[in-house]
Order: sequence, then C-alpha cells, then structure tokens
Amino acid sequence: MKYLPKLTAMALSVAMAASLAACSSSDPSASPAQSAGGDTGTQGGQDSYTIGVCQQMQHEALDAATQGFQDALKEKLGDQVEIKVENASGDSNNCNTIVGSFVSNGVDLIMANGTTALQAAASATEDIPILGTSITEYGVALGLNDFDGVTGFNVSGTSDLAPLDEQAAMLQTWFPDAEKVGLLSCSAEPNSAYQVSAVQGYLEERGYTCTSYTFSDSNDLAAVAESACAAEDVLYIPTDNTAAQNAELIGNIALAAKTPIIAGEEGICRGCGVATLTISYYDIGYATGEMAYEILVNGKDPAEMAIEYAPQFTPKYNPAICEELGLTPPEGYEAIE
Repeated sequence: MKYLPKLTAMALSVAMAASLAACSSSDPSASPAQSAGGDTGTQGGQDSYTIGVCQQMQHEALDAATQGFQDALKEKLGDQVEIKVENASGDSNNCNTIVGSFVSNGVDLIMANGTTALQAAASATEDIPILGTSITEYGVALGLNDFDGVTGFNVSGTSDLAPLDEQAAMLQTWFPDAEKVGLLSCSAEPNSAYQVSAVQGYLEERGYTCTSYTFSDSNDLAAVAESACAAEDVLYIPTDNTAAQNAELIGNIALAAKTPIIAGEEGICRGCGVATLTISYYDIGYATGEMAYEILVNGKDPAEMAIEYAPQFTPKYNPAICEELGLTPPEGYEAIE
C-alpha cells in the first residue's frame, strides 16, 4: 500500500497559555505546578485522549514494554488519558480485529507492541498516529526499501535491536571450541529472519558452521528444537516473540540434550538460555510513551520522528542453566534474577 503522512501538527494556544498564567497568579487555589508554570499536560492538546494498545502476545518482554508505555503516559497525563490494552495471543487475525476496532472507535493513537501488531496497524489506517515498540527493524517489518530511520508516514516508535555483531562475539566468548551453531527462529516473524541472517554472517566470519532451523508456530516448535539440539554444539535464538512465549519448552529440550543457548533478549534467556546481551523492554516502552505524549500534546508528526533505540545493552547470564550445564560466566556478566 502507499503510505501518505496525513497527521497535521497541533498548534499551541496562546490564549489558553495566557489564561493559565493569569489563573496561576491570581487564583490562590491553583496547584504548585500551575503556580510555578509547570507542565499540566494540556498545552496545545485536548482535554482527554484515548489510546489503543495492541500487544502481539503475552510474554515477559512485551508485557514490560506495555507497562513502561502506560507508566510514562499516566505520569504525564494522569486521568486525561485512557489506555485500552488488547492482547492478540499471537494470532495475526486477532491483531487485525483489535486494530480495526481501535480505528472504528476513533482512538487518538495506536501503540503496536510487536511486529505483527505493527503491520496490522499500518495496514488499517493512514490517519491515526501509530507508534511501535519491541520492533527489531522497521524497514523489514514494514517492507521499506532504503529505510533511513524515519518512515515518512504515520508510523514511528522504538526498536529492541541489540548489536548483532556483539551477540556473535558473545557466543564465541562462551563457546570458543564449538564448531556447529544452530540458528532457531519462527518463520512467521520477518525480523527474526533479519537477525538470523546477520548473526549467521558474523559467526561464519569467526569460523563457525551455521544451520538455520525454523518453526512455523508453537505447534512444530518442539520437533524443530529437538532436531537442532541433537545436531548442533550450541544454539542461537534471536529476539523472537514465539520463542519467547515458549522459552521454557525450549529450555527443557535443550537441557535434556545438554545443548547451550545464546539468546537475543533476557526473557528468552531466563527460560532457556545461558547468556544474552539484552535491553530493558520497560525502558523502550517508556520511551514510546514519551513519544506518544509529544504527538498528542505537542503536535509532533510521527512521519518526521526518528525511530529510537535502547541507549545501553547489558550482558547477562542465567545462573540456574549455567549450573546445570557446568558453565562459568566470564567477567562482566550480570546474573538474571
């Protein structure tokens, strides 16, 4: 489809600002924030806002991002904002239904948590501002050629992409004597394929033989994971929603085979991995909430807002799985609690 930016900037009301200033100087009942000229959360905006959140599925990382998003907006807007959170349970048809309902009800903004949710939202409306989070690569997710960090239409948001070259280096640090690496991911998630392709290149440069193992959904995941664990010295699992939702299942299979896993993010690592280079999903969700505030209250245009990335990445290890496999973490790794 052709995307055209249609969101127009909301102008600040000089008259309202003057009225508020007069109130703060003459009304003894004005709040301290108003008296000090503080942020009341209404400049240039409207009295209340309704936001629809479509979360692709339920697992630790996406839950944290949704919570961060809500916390940011509640802190800035309080009772002025109503946030409707709907979970699609990993079903793309559910994403379409949820987003369609948001559009029909005329929400002020849609937050899409997960790639499938973002794709559904972008297909449903060219008018309502859309912010994504937990999206690895927006160009891949939205089929954009020569993506430069700004979409040019009604979509922006935050990315959960960690440095893939550093994840490959992490695998070599932990398993320098391994020869064969299995790359396990869901074929229905385009951003997983993007990560696998990049990491495979970095690993092959380091001398590893790599094999990709893809599952279509949770129904064939166990069989594919068993094959991968039986054939490979170590597995790499990228940031992948279906893998995250089934991390404990993968972990049980991998531990039985004594096959270690390097994971793309902390939630997956907690369930099945030995180590990860991870971000805070709460933080990127919170940053997405701040972007939503800028759009709703200050009139920012998502077509011109650059995708934001996590500011830091933390190497972590899973103490329980490391103990089970007899592995000692290198220096500088933080234990997952």
